[in-house]
Amino acid sequence: MDHRKRFTLKRTTALIAGMTLAASAMAQAGKPLTLMVPYPAGGVSDVIARIVSPVLAKHLERNVIVENLGGAGGAIAAQRVLNLPADGNIIYQGSPNELILTPMAVAAVKHKSEDFRPVQSITLNEMIVFARKDLPVGNGDELAAYAAKMAKEGRPLTYASVGPGSLYHVLGEQMSKVLNVPMTHVPYKGGAPATQDLMGGLVDIFITPYGKSYVELVNSGKIKAVAALSAERQASFKSVPTLNESKALKGFTFDTWQTYFVRKDTPEPVVQALHKALSEVANDAGVRTTLEAQGMIVPKPLALDKVTKSYSDEIAQYRAIAKSINLQAQ
Repeated sequence: MDHRKRFTLKRTTALIAGMTLAASAMAQAGKPLTLMVPYPAGGVSDVIARIVSPVLAKHLERNVIVENLGGAGGAIAAQRVLNLPADGNIIYQGSPNELILTPMAVAAVKHKSEDFRPVQSITLNEMIVFARKDLPVGNGDELAAYAAKMAKEGRPLTYASVGPGSLYHVLGEQMSKVLNVPMTHVPYKGGAPATQDLMGGLVDIFITPYGKSYVELVNSGKIKAVAALSAERQASFKSVPTLNESKALKGFTFDTWQTYFVRKDTPEPVVQALHKALSEVANDAGVRTTLEAQGMIVPKPLALDKVTKSYSDEIAQYRAIAKSINLQAQ
């Protein structure tokens, strides 16, 4: 094949690829896109979705509907996405909770981490150990001492999570293991009901990412911020020490993330179109400012292959953590 023919073939291939992508985008036009949030309204995940959805709608030139479907540590919403066609009309806003840890911890959950393909990340979320307002602790060492005291009295410290196998469940189990004291897991369908019970004094602590509403709850004295899981003190809670500053829980540093996913068999042109739109959303100054005002970190958008690699690395990391605490499917 001579140079001219090779050049023509390359141009034709590129033209066909471009037409395919355009045709795919046109096929989606007019249909609403569902942004699936695997928790009830009012939690951190829901806040992110409500901020992102109108801007995503603008970039896709189609309506975006936020659907909240809690339960089973996010698995009910995940399965709903898998049961629908892989046509790009529904995307899943997920984290390590639902797509990596829940399948390892809940025997009834049949989906696998690899059933989903990441499209773009939107936030990194720092975490805090929040507590009922009258819990008599103010840092990591006091928390460790109180947990040991309560365990000795036969009343183990209770910790909330958004479901068995969720990151917050795993972190509670890991904390219990590090401290070598029993703690009692109390699962909820989402962050909002867990926080309600924390305010009501029905559960002792809740390790979770947070938004502006949690800052306001702490400032109003309705709950307490005991310690941060970040390596350094956080901008929203500058006076709150980190667990890393304590002796008992030094090195106990974790964060989490929110990423958008589709079924793994979604056509490549559709994935590319969604990746482009979500990257534009992540770069939107208004979105970044609003999310950052909520205490969240908005990283720079990644190329699609780097998003995929990052997800693969996270799967390996959390599977190792789950193995270290002997997380069993129940």
